[in-house]
Amino acid sequence: MRVILERSNLLKSLGHVHRVVERRNTIPILSNVLLSADGASLEMKATDLDLEVTEAAAANVEQAGATTVPAHLLYDIVRKLPEGAEVMLKMDESGNAMSVTSGRSTFRLQCLPQADFPELSAGQFSHIFRLESEALRDLIEKTQFAISTEETRYYLNGIYLHTLEADGKLMLRAVATDGHRLARAEIEAPAGSEGMPGIIIPRKTVGELQKLVDDPDVAVTVELSETKIRFTIGSVVLTSKLIDGTFPDYQRVIPTGNDKVLIIDRQSFSAAVDRVSTVSSERGRAVKLSIADGQVILTVNNPDSGSATEEIPAGYDAEAIEIGFNARYLLDVAAQLTGGEAKFLLADAGSPTIVQDTSDERALYVLMPMRV
Repeated sequence: MRVILERSNLLKSLGHVHRVVERRNTIPILSNVLLSADGASLEMKATDLDLEVTEAAAANVEQAGATTVPAHLLYDIVRKLPEGAEVMLKMDESGNAMSVTSGRSTFRLQCLPQADFPELSAGQFSHIFRLESEALRDLIEKTQFAISTEETRYYLNGIYLHTLEADGKLMLRAVATDGHRLARAEIEAPAGSEGMPGIIIPRKTVGELQKLVDDPDVAVTVELSETKIRFTIGSVVLTSKLIDGTFPDYQRVIPTGNDKVLIIDRQSFSAAVDRVSTVSSERGRAVKLSIADGQVILTVNNPDSGSATEEIPAGYDAEAIEIGFNARYLLDVAAQLTGGEAKFLLADAGSPTIVQDTSDERALYVLMPMRV
């Protein structure tokens, strides 16, 4: 294999694929990236056996071939080369090493054979549909913060993606919950998604997707089966196993009878929560909301360091209520809202509260209260 390509092209593609590779691996081949030079491109592939990312970069292929080299090491070398440089990758005749040459710099990397590199066989995909990358990014960003990190409840360690009928339209809905909060976002279901199985996309896959859907003009092709999902975004192909589990019936935790409506300026509220929570302890991040006619008083008490209160105006004309929430969760939800105002639908101090975006009815958040 002998191939020449621009540093910027190589760095961009390596940047997408090397992140999948875990820093510590008991299986040496999983630390490597598979490089396949053919035609007019160099294809790079990395996997952790659950997730696989492939990307091709334009290249001048003088001799076709394939090998695997340490992914993070190659990325760090290319990252430190000067901008505008050309990089030559050349495999030794023995096949045991590959040289990376740019200008006066030459590096020699140990190779492992291509035959050892595992394939994440995708099998047959039952459904295929396309959607704008901006729509996919919205679904992910509005829900991913609520994904659980508790490994024991592995079926909550991802985003639940499914279709359902709502108000006479078929919607594609994303839901995530960690048992303390729930985030739900939806878009009109794209053609081809009808009848798709409900799937749980793992947290790591969601994180990689988030980094790939940054170009709003690119359409994303989604292929899925009951065990795998594949996203094609421009020249990047991401294939992932799905979480093998049953997502709980989230509809049951979304309250329907919350009749106390609080309308509050989103930025003022977020800033006030951030300020008063400065005195809270790491363990007890509770902030109390005392809601009465036309105002909300935020209070934090920390026996070890002190207390804080702040008063902000709000639209509210129901009976007075005191309710506590985790300050971090309030800030996370406020960060997802795009409108100028946040709408809280409350019942009582012990019941779940709904938070909505006044400018986007397709997103909904549920927060469990805390004792304060």
